[in-house]
Amino acid sequence: MSSRILISAAELADALAGDNRPVVLDVRWRLDRPDGLPDYREAHIPGAVYIDLDHELAAHSDDPRAGRHPLPPVEQLQSSARAWGIDDGDTVVVYDDLKNLSSARAWWLLRYAGIADVRILDGSFRGWTAAGLPVESGDSPLRAGNVTLTYGHLETIDIDGAATFADHGILLDARAGERYRGETEPIDPRAGHIPGALSAPTTGNVDDSGRFLAPDALRERFRTVGVPDGARVAAYCGSGVTAAHEFAALTIAGYDAVLYPGSWSQWSNHPERAVAVGSQS
Repeated sequence: MSSRILISAAELADALAGDNRPVVLDVRWRLDRPDGLPDYREAHIPGAVYIDLDHELAAHSDDPRAGRHPLPPVEQLQSSARAWGIDDGDTVVVYDDLKNLSSARAWWLLRYAGIADVRILDGSFRGWTAAGLPVESGDSPLRAGNVTLTYGHLETIDIDGAATFADHGILLDARAGERYRGETEPIDPRAGHIPGALSAPTTGNVDDSGRFLAPDALRERFRTVGVPDGARVAAYCGSGVTAAHEFAALTIAGYDAVLYPGSWSQWSNHPERAVAVGSQS
């Protein structure tokens, strides 16, 4: 466990066997296969509740200038969280099958909404099954929770803040390097990156097994991409999903992290905003 962010498979198994069971959320989602429900129903951690990232962890907007995954209204998230069975004071554990690149969105959003103890299953679902721990199929039974949520418990910046952040801090682009450089753009209307941003693909935050690097190794990784010790750092990605993973890694490494939820999907839909290409910030 690191900075009350991560929980190992063994720790989660012990917690599920105890009297104060955490609420476990299965957040399987990926850009090329957003519906993770079939995989969840095939096998998941016993008692885990499936979360639909597109519909429960994001708002529905017809305005592309808001980005692809704008934050849901807090009332909507609270209604969803209660349907998942979360009570005030509960510990929540999130996981996916993608090295936690998608489940980190749930971790960040629930922390932003005021749930103090939210953990990421280190190693994700692969770590659980590799440890020989049990799984179940079908849908887990639901119970109503009573959690009350309020936004603002973590720091964010909007599109204007992203435009000036590199003037006084470090702005990191968590997407793949080829998207940062503008060599390809599979989904958003313009290719490139926010001027002043540095490239730090979030896949570099984990090892081959999908576990987060140790705090010292993460600090060295971020130093290598240009983040000095003690810097304030803001992260963005394509639509605010994997940037939450970068936020988690930065926090584990000891940085003061900020998230730009609108990310590139919002920025690239504002033609008045400049775009940089190539390997330079």
